Amino acid sequence: MNKAIKKWLLGGALLLAFGLAAPSFAADEAPAKVEAASEVAAAPAAVAAPAAVAAPAAATPAAAAPTPNKGDTAWMMVSTLLVILMTIPGLALFYGGLVRAKNMLSILMQVFMIFAVVIVLWCMYGYSIAFTEGSAFFGGFDRLFLNGIWDPTKAAFSTAATFSKGVVLPEFVYVAFQGTFAAITCALIVGAFAERAKFTAVLAFVVIWFTFSYLPIAHMVWFWTGPDAIKDAATLATEGAKAGWIFQKGALDFAGGTVVHINAAVAGLVGSIMIGKRVGYGRESMAPHSLTMTMIGASLLWVGWFGFNAGSALEAGDIAGLAFINTLLATAAATVSWVFGEWIAKGKPSMLGGASGAVAGLVAVTPACGFVGPMGALVLGLLAGIICLWGVNGLKRLIGADDSLDVFGVHGVGGILGALLTGVFAAPQLGGQGLFDYVTNTLSADPYSIGGQVWAQAQAVGTTIIWSAVVSVVAYKLVDLVIGLRVPEEAEREGLDITSHGESAYHS
Repeated sequence: MNKAIKKWLLGGALLLAFGLAAPSFAADEAPAKVEAASEVAAAPAAVAAPAAVAAPAAATPAAAAPTPNKGDTAWMMVSTLLVILMTIPGLALFYGGLVRAKNMLSILMQVFMIFAVVIVLWCMYGYSIAFTEGSAFFGGFDRLFLNGIWDPTKAAFSTAATFSKGVVLPEFVYVAFQGTFAAITCALIVGAFAERAKFTAVLAFVVIWFTFSYLPIAHMVWFWTGPDAIKDAATLATEGAKAGWIFQKGALDFAGGTVVHINAAVAGLVGSIMIGKRVGYGRESMAPHSLTMTMIGASLLWVGWFGFNAGSALEAGDIAGLAFINTLLATAAATVSWVFGEWIAKGKPSMLGGASGAVAGLVAVTPACGFVGPMGALVLGLLAGIICLWGVNGLKRLIGADDSLDVFGVHGVGGILGALLTGVFAAPQLGGQGLFDYVTNTLSADPYSIGGQVWAQAQAVGTTIIWSAVVSVVAYKLVDLVIGLRVPEEAEREGLDITSHGESAYHS
């Protein structure tokens, strides 16, 4: 195994061990952790009807179970479509324009097929493992093959919890929305080892990694049973104990800084190292073949990301509006800071820099968008543009890996930055939302601890890095032993479009 990977895994293991052993800086104990993570994506559990209230003479009838609001449902279906737009065609065109012309179709095919395969796996078992009650690390099997969502006896569909008591969504809508997150996460990975991996190896790796990295991390970060059962301190503790491991620690991740971006970036970086550098890397020109395609792809990503971020509010309300404006502002700020930083450093502003800056801003604001105020999002975007610019230049040289399309430099660095700074800018004194107390159903009266929240965020980041790295190393090794990860050198030189798919993107 590569020495660099061994060093990172050893260092990461020490970090995780320290995180598990060290006391939390936050003032609240474990029961309050659910309160701290109140705005993270809700668990898809049916919301129970309120218990009947006993009257002196006879019990009154139980209140009717909540029913989905048509406006919320419509918004979530639109958001789901927007996330699909992010992946196909958004991400596919963004990546496609960045590779050489001889590999254009190969990257399009990888993204397109990964999306399709993951959606199938999600509906078969992925949703159940990620979003049903089980342990702190894995869900159960209650929703295998989406069983149990339609009840033929009652002739009714089940519902999924949101972040407001008494507000629910049709569970099938929630399944579809979260399935698109799983699909784009897996598709992000391939940019790190573009132009040299076998198509069969890519698909095999994705199946393993989706099952053993994406699903557990999604469960750890996002799963909880919803707010309706929380009535007092006792029920807060009971419901909190059912949540995912990172959720219980109080980490905030509104739309996927850890689950999506850091998770995928680490897998991509490990893959770029284990598969090796492209033939001619550092000696031959490997410039993007179509920045026009890349600009179109980046624009589709920006538009689709409003569904990704604002849709993660799960309701068409104030928090969705906050996530919407933060996504718009942070992305614009990161574009400006990247372009001007590149302009100062290299003497010319580039379209590639503009597109990369926009994606960096989108990535960084993802975990923060529903928690921070607009000015916090502005600062986060400005920092993301400059720091991710360093990530794809200085950090990339330090690592020495051929991360073809800078997956780690943008998604890894931006995701880590956004996750950590969420703990800072969520503070009410900095314009953030603070924490929500579901016992009183109001904002928490306890003082917000920036240090404590940043520590919780750091534990989430460290856990995600280590978990994804370990799963990725094992998955790549297994695939290499059985299939082989890399195409032959002559096939790589000719291009994967012809040698792997028998097609060409362009004809003279």
